Amino acid sequence: MKTKIKTICIIPARGGSKGLPGKNLRSFNDKPLIAWPIIAAKSCLKIDQVIVTTDSKEIANVAMSYGAKIPNLRPDNLANDNSTTEDTLKHALLEYEEQVKSKFDICVFLTCTDIFRNVDWLYSAIDLLEKQEDLDSVFSASPTHKNYWQYNKEDKLSRVLKSMRVYSSRQEKKAIYREDTGLACASRASIWRQGRRIGDNVEILINDNFETSIDIHDEFDFYMAEKALDYLKKNNPEKVKLFL
Repeated sequence: MKTKIKTICIIPARGGSKGLPGKNLRSFNDKPLIAWPIIAAKSCLKIDQVIVTTDSKEIANVAMSYGAKIPNLRPDNLANDNSTTEDTLKHALLEYEEQVKSKFDICVFLTCTDIFRNVDWLYSAIDLLEKQEDLDSVFSASPTHKNYWQYNKEDKLSRVLKSMRVYSSRQEKKAIYREDTGLACASRASIWRQGRRIGDNVEILINDNFETSIDIHDEFDFYMAEKALDYLKKNNPEKVKLFL
């Protein structure tokens, strides 16, 4: 008999935010931002446990009211501006596994600041990992046809890809993809235990909805999210039902 694959969702929600103070408790569409990833994760029947890692008692209490578990408040060294998401996820996973004396197979990462999320993406990401044992990670990604530049070792600007030297119509250009892991990202738990969020052998869920690119980190981002929601409610209410 095949052993059931165990999946955990971990949502980071730090109390401190300089760009938008109190961000994770800010009300959006009549619920705090922290509520939306919890609701999405709880709606996905492939996810066995939903936890929030936070340093804030207030966020912890609100998160628990929406059904998330809070193993412990996050230590100070993982709650400052320089704390990495990877270190935070690894700590939360190992801490919870130690508490419950059980190991998880798949880890899902969601954020509070990416709001326009379709629960079907979570099902798809987990399903791909379940069916393809060679995959490390599956995540949401947005296509772009724009050209990018970076400073090289000589501190000179160079194109990110050599193919970007050739300018052509958008229809003829090959897209590149931006990680949008806060919307939907599932990885093998073994990857997280190594301190990585995403492995090397990946699959992407292509998402070209403009509104999903809004990542709330300051007042203008929040304003954009509210205006996008107003527009969708008026012009595409069915999409609102998918996202919220």
